[in-house]
Amino acid sequence: MPQRRPERIGVLGGTFDPPHEGHLDAARRVRDSLGLDRVLLVVANDPWQKSPQTPAEDRYAMVEAAVAGMDGVVASRMEIDRGGPSYTVETAETLIDRARRAGRPAPEIFLVVGEDLVDDLDSWKRVDDLRSMVTLAVVSRPGGPRPPQDPPGWRVVRVEGGGVNASSSGVRDELERGIDVAGEVPAAVIRCIRRRGLYAVPR
Repeated sequence: MPQRRPERIGVLGGTFDPPHEGHLDAARRVRDSLGLDRVLLVVANDPWQKSPQTPAEDRYAMVEAAVAGMDGVVASRMEIDRGGPSYTVETAETLIDRARRAGRPAPEIFLVVGEDLVDDLDSWKRVDDLRSMVTLAVVSRPGGPRPPQDPPGWRVVRVEGGGVNASSSGVRDELERGIDVAGEVPAAVIRCIRRRGLYAVPR
């Protein structure tokens, strides 16, 4: 019986505080450009380089709302369920271990990052192990810096980003000031924010 081909998985991690159209645009473009089976939006539990303002369960609920009905784009809570600080290398190891335990070949993992994060990769935990397990899918960002060359030692593919230039910090600021964020944030996420009373938005 022939062995099944390895699954092609995109991993787009973050705090998603809140998720916005830029995240979804990147996920769709990577999925379509690279022919991925699925893209996981992995919600960080306790990101070691950031301090999210919103509890992990609320952030996961927003991501679930954001991806509802999107083919091949899935909310993942694996870092929340693992607990403690969130490290991408451990997420990649978990995906590989799950496949092997199920008798499947190890997946091809595409780590989705924006160009603005490329220069920081060497500061990530166990970066040499991570480099051996994943291919970087570097997504361009409108108005963002474009590295002149691929980071050394990484397998790299580049994906052209869309025209969505949103940031979670900018969206939070607008929400807290009562500014309409329609067009920057999916309607389902706005409804979730209101239900949960997040970012000082009235229920």
